[in-house]
Amino acid sequence: MTERNIHVQKAAGRAVEDQNVEIVERKGVGHPDSICDGVAETVSKALAQAYLDRVGTVLHFNTDETQLVAGSAAPAFGGGEMLEPIYLLIVGRATKRYEGERIPAETIALNAAREYLDETFPELDVGSDIIVDVRLGEGSGDLQEVFGEDGAVPMANDTSYGVGHAPLSETEQIVYNTERRLDTEYGESHPEIGQDIKVMGKREGDHIDVTVAVAMIDRYIDGMEAYQEAVEGVREYVTGLAEEYTDRDVTVHVNTADDYDEGSIYLTTTGTSAEQGDDGSVGRGNRANGLITPNRPMSMEATSGKNPVNHIGKIYNLLSTEVAQTVADEVDGIRQLQVRLLSQIGQPIDKPHVADAEVVTVDGVTVADIEADIEAAIDEELADVTELTKRVIEGELSTF
Repeated sequence: MTERNIHVQKAAGRAVEDQNVEIVERKGVGHPDSICDGVAETVSKALAQAYLDRVGTVLHFNTDETQLVAGSAAPAFGGGEMLEPIYLLIVGRATKRYEGERIPAETIALNAAREYLDETFPELDVGSDIIVDVRLGEGSGDLQEVFGEDGAVPMANDTSYGVGHAPLSETEQIVYNTERRLDTEYGESHPEIGQDIKVMGKREGDHIDVTVAVAMIDRYIDGMEAYQEAVEGVREYVTGLAEEYTDRDVTVHVNTADDYDEGSIYLTTTGTSAEQGDDGSVGRGNRANGLITPNRPMSMEATSGKNPVNHIGKIYNLLSTEVAQTVADEVDGIRQLQVRLLSQIGQPIDKPHVADAEVVTVDGVTVADIEADIEAAIDEELADVTELTKRVIEGELSTF
């Protein structure tokens, strides 16, 4: 045990890759839950930066309660229309006055949200297809109480924990990169692909099934044949992508709820299911590493929108993921690493109540062989915890 209460132990169970069944999910940026995550985190970064610019330090705020109420649309081949707009409500707390200066927190939040939606969803008209509202209660302006003295390591706002793991399994890599690369790489030349892409991976033994739900955009598709071609294009692309991450057999399924005979297909006007009955909420989707992984321990905390200074629900989930990745990369002999960080309210965030690392080693290596190296790497990461705040504000780290 070190000064920072770091424990390294052999994992009690088998590595995920050795388990017979593995399930992995990712909700794409256009999923209603992810829309809320993206807006909440964008507003969080904008407020943090505005406070730094205006008063030289980050004031108290949280915007992790953003909610989305679905609209209504009438998609049609060649282009449909919105019938009722999507409603997005940014909810939280923010410091609006500090040392006599008024800070337009709600205006900052509104502008940041609108800019994010404009950049992320080209088919969504902000103001008519989606209405953005903001209701921020008053946050605390007492920096000494909330964040501590300038230059000091902040005190944890709560007794809570974060959990991360590395490296990603083959199934996790496929699921994560399927959504990301469909939205960017493939989407650049295929405008019919909407941003609402949900991917579910299931591995049974050595066979992986990847089920992809892709919201197709109606104005780029002129009929059922074109729609079917778009679906087949996605299937072929994901099949090829999967081969980059595994030698296992992979079967790809796309828009499995479609019924071509009945004309029931996943066609949208805006590229998101939020236009037609699917509501959303922060924290109901991807964890801090961008995945939902029921084979591994996960925190239920919503990461997006929380302040990046002392809110453990954000910091320790991001940090545990960063620690796991760094240690797995730097220390030879690790097959699988899980890191759990527990805080204690009012205590420095660089000294967790416990930092627990569970390790599965490669053949021929024991935990005792690499325990000291793991402890040293974790200790170094914890010592630099305040750098995480800067990286979050600068947009280097994704929260969903």
